[in-house]
Amino acid sequence: MIFCITGMPGSGKSIISETAKSLGFKVVTMGDVIREEADARGIAKTPATLGELMLIFRKEEGDDVVAKRCLAKIRGEPLSVIEGVRGMDELTYFKKNSEVCLIAVHASPATRFQRLLKRGRPDDPKDIETFRERDKRELDVGLGSVIALADKVFVNEGTVEDLQISVKKFFEGIRRGDKGLS
Repeated sequence: MIFCITGMPGSGKSIISETAKSLGFKVVTMGDVIREEADARGIAKTPATLGELMLIFRKEEGDDVVAKRCLAKIRGEPLSVIEGVRGMDELTYFKKNSEVCLIAVHASPATRFQRLLKRGRPDDPKDIETFRERDKRELDVGLGSVIALADKVFVNEGTVEDLQISVKKFFEGIRRGDKGLS
């Protein structure tokens, strides 16, 4: 089984994947595939250029190209997490090739914007307009539909520690054989 994590930018996907990693899960981040492709093509990593590359990359190799590259990175791993599922084609690819538990993390736009400003990754938005454009681009590729199909949802409006405790409890339950989806 692979655990696929979805959510809007800044919602807390990396907290879930980092917690899983601390429990021994292999973690692959879909956004890293786009950043690696940007490096390979010599493209600067800004919100606009990475968003444009994501669309070009999908047009060139199919809407499931990032999913294919991620799944190749976890072959043979018994406990795996793929962070950043954005589109239905990606989710469909994963489900055709593995048993999947889809995890969504939700936080309000105001909370997410503040988190992204603090995170300060080069491709994070620096203003509210860029933030909104990024959200729209993510929703246009089908992120909202993926989130709606989640098997497990974490609401992340509290502290990092609050989310880590909930996630750890979830994954430990999975390891014990609990369904863990409540």
